[in-house]
Amino acid sequence: MALQVELVAADRQVWEGEATMVSARSTEGELGVLPGHTPTLVALAEGEVRIHRSSGGQASAHIDGGFMSVDNDRVTIVSEIVDHGQLEG
Repeated sequence: MALQVELVAADRQVWEGEATMVSARSTEGELGVLPGHTPTLVALAEGEVRIHRSSGGQASAHIDGGFMSVDNDRVTIVSEIVDHGQLEG
């Protein structure tokens, strides 16, 4: 079972794919999401979003805040600014 992940900046979709885990820093603290996670909507703080790809390896992006929605193994992360230098490949 995998998560369907979408990372979106204000002006474009930055990354989309399957992952085994997503972690990010919310305004309340660090949050990790695995398949089967309870539906959640959280405000994100500035920091790193880490995506553990189903195909292997980890990708990361720096965001300036935003929000993350989790529902039915779909994770959507929306941020105004996304530095996606480590999402390539």
